[in-house]
Amino acid sequence: MAEHSDEIEPRSESFTDKIQLDDSSSSDSDSEKKKHDDELKKKHHDASSMKSKIYRLFGREKPVHKVFGGGKPADVFLWRNKKISASVLGGATAVWVFFELLEYHLLTLVCHVLILAFALLFLWSNASKFINKSPPRIPEVRIPEDKFLQFAAGLRNEINQALDSLRNIASGRDLKKFLVVVIGLWVLSIVGSWCNFLTLFYISFVLLHTIPVLYEKYENQIDAFAEKAMIEMKKQYAVFDAKVVSKIPRGPLKEKKG
Repeated sequence: MAEHSDEIEPRSESFTDKIQLDDSSSSDSDSEKKKHDDELKKKHHDASSMKSKIYRLFGREKPVHKVFGGGKPADVFLWRNKKISASVLGGATAVWVFFELLEYHLLTLVCHVLILAFALLFLWSNASKFINKSPPRIPEVRIPEDKFLQFAAGLRNEINQALDSLRNIASGRDLKKFLVVVIGLWVLSIVGSWCNFLTLFYISFVLLHTIPVLYEKYENQIDAFAEKAMIEMKKQYAVFDAKVVSKIPRGPLKEKKG
C-alpha cells in the first residue's frame, strides 16, 4: 500500500510540474507578444514622427488643394477639370493676344461691344412687331446690398492687414522681411522694365495655372530641394548677419516706464 502511494506521488508531482511549465510558457509567449506589439507601436510612432518632420515648402501643413481654398478656383488652378482650366487659360491667352499683339485698346473694345449689343437689341425689339415674334427678354440686374457689404468688409480687412504688414516692415522690427520686400520690389521693377502691366499679368496668370499643378505632381522632390536651398540661405544669412548686420551701430534702448 505504501509502495502504491509512493508511485502516485511522483505522478502528481510530474503533473503539477507540467502545469507550471505550461503556465510559464504561456506567460513567456504573452510577454513576447506584448514586446512585439510595443516594438510595432514604436516603429509606427517613429514613422509618424518622421512623416510629420518632412519639410514642406513655405511651412504648409495642408494639401495644395486646401491651400488654394479647396473650391472651384482650386479645381481650376490644379486642373481637376481639364476642360474648364483649358478654357480659362485659352480665354486669357486670347485677351492677351487681342490687346498686346493686335494692339487693341480696352476702352475702344468696350465701346464697340456695347454699340453692337445695343444695336442688336434695339433692332430685335422693333423688328419683333413685324415678324410676329416675342421681343428679347432683358434681365434686370441688381447688386444685392448684403453681398456688396460683405465683399467691401472683406476687402477692407485685407487692405488693413496689408497696411499693418507694411508698417511693421518699415518700422525696422524684422530685417528679414525688410530685405525680402526690397529685393522683391527690385526684381519686380526690373521685370516691369521688360514688359508692360498686361504682359506681366498674363505671365503671372499662366504661372498660376502651371506651377501649382506641377508642384502637386512632384511635391516630394521639390520639397527636398527647397529644404536644401533654405538651409543654404540660412547659412548665408548667418554669415551676413555676423559680418554686416551685427556691426551696424544702434542707439541705446529706452527703458519702459512702469
